[in-house]
Amino acid sequence: MEGTNLVTKQEEENKSHILEEGCKLLFLFLFGGMVYYFMEILFRDYSHVSMIICGGLSFVLIGALNEGDRDYSVLSQMVIGAGIITTLEFITGVIVNLILHLNVWDYSLEPYNLMGQVCLAYSNLWFLLSFLCIVLDDFIRSFVFGEPKVTYRWL
Repeated sequence: MEGTNLVTKQEEENKSHILEEGCKLLFLFLFGGMVYYFMEILFRDYSHVSMIICGGLSFVLIGALNEGDRDYSVLSQMVIGAGIITTLEFITGVIVNLILHLNVWDYSLEPYNLMGQVCLAYSNLWFLLSFLCIVLDDFIRSFVFGEPKVTYRWL
């Protein structure tokens, strides 16, 4: 009978941990999505709800780059982060602009664009924005969720 109680207690702890991690990821997703959305409004005077999803996914994925045993340098995280944002922007653009014809943005006149959905200039901007994502994610995880502070390795 005691073994059954231990299993039940362990199962409850696992469920609690999964719920806690899910809430944490939801918070980070919504935070990242809303920051991305309002940055677009600040710089372009408009945005689209799809940018909340794109920004939220980008923020969570970039934040995950230095979680656990991963030991990427900040520079590596920024390069990977730029790739994550560019890829998600491309996928979002294909869906909202090319498939749904919502015409949220069009980079076809920008040099080095891909199908008018992403371009090199913005990918370079995403490289810089990735640094902000890395630092904000670590700040939130440390000060809001009580996780240990991260020590950065730059190269």
